[in-house]
Amino acid sequence: MTDIATLERDVLVAIDTAADEAAVEDVRIAALGKSGSISALLKTLGGMTPDERKEKGPQINGLRDRVQGAIAARKEALGEAALEARLASERVDVSLPVQEGPEARGRIHPISQVIDEITAIFGDMGFAIAEGPDVETDDLNFTKLNFPVGHPAREMHDTFFFAPDANGERKLLRTHTSPVQVRTMLAEAPPIRVICPGRTYRNDSDQTHTPMFHQVEGLVIDKSAHLGHLKWILEEFCKSFFEIDDVKMRFRPSFFPFTEPSMEVDIQCSRKGGEIRFGEGDDWLEILGCGMVHPNVLRNCGLDPEVYQGFAWGMGIDRIAMLKYGMPDLRPFFEADVRWLSHYGFRPLDLPTLTAGLSS
Repeated sequence: MTDIATLERDVLVAIDTAADEAAVEDVRIAALGKSGSISALLKTLGGMTPDERKEKGPQINGLRDRVQGAIAARKEALGEAALEARLASERVDVSLPVQEGPEARGRIHPISQVIDEITAIFGDMGFAIAEGPDVETDDLNFTKLNFPVGHPAREMHDTFFFAPDANGERKLLRTHTSPVQVRTMLAEAPPIRVICPGRTYRNDSDQTHTPMFHQVEGLVIDKSAHLGHLKWILEEFCKSFFEIDDVKMRFRPSFFPFTEPSMEVDIQCSRKGGEIRFGEGDDWLEILGCGMVHPNVLRNCGLDPEVYQGFAWGMGIDRIAMLKYGMPDLRPFFEADVRWLSHYGFRPLDLPTLTAGLSS
């Protein structure tokens, strides 16, 4: 009896003084493990007489049960203490502002946003997107678009030409996205409905011009396409893009080598307080050029102008972005200033849709 009481006292003291769950486990193994002290007492029950087993059995089994209970209680207490310590160390002050993650701090460049807005609008009208290379041939950039020899646009002071190749041909950085229209007409049979967004290059630089800028052009080729269709498309685009209910536009005669007749388009606006607002006011602002595709361009692309006709338009993506979002200078678009992008940029997940609002 004395040995059992002493053993129990020693084991319980070891359990109570165990500093962590690993120490408690060591005590359990020393007492209840295969070679433990209490396990050794349990093994002696088999060699006892029935009277001895009747006396010693309850004592030894009771010792085992009390030690098991003490071990379980100590583990639970240590576990709760560890949890409380962890909660205290990881406590969050909910009164502090939430820290934004990378997905919230990042911004979409206004040019990328406006291209997405443009494609959303024209995609809803049934237009496909056509793309082409930035480096073009003189034939696709000028000749097939009805630019006559000696036209100012062919001069070095307007166009970035490369050195002549082995055949004497000079390639160039495209001055507009119109070569994509030519490529589309050469590769596809009418009807054609495409828009062509992309980078373009001209030798010019000031507050409203940069050597590299962005354009989007549209092309429709069909047997019955006419100026009424063109006017409706441009009006619907302006209403959707500038997010106004009504828009007044005027079409002024102009000249472009690749269209005939050619027109420049103005949109009604107000300039009060130094701010341009569309859909109101008495002023006008030119935003794009357009016209019916010149018969020579159709012939150059293998289409019979007696069968097919079409219209095209083009506008500067950077320019309409400045007009819509109030950006006074074009040059910061390309300066990679994180502060400017943080101010004018768009959240990555705010994808433009016609139903939810393009710039919501």
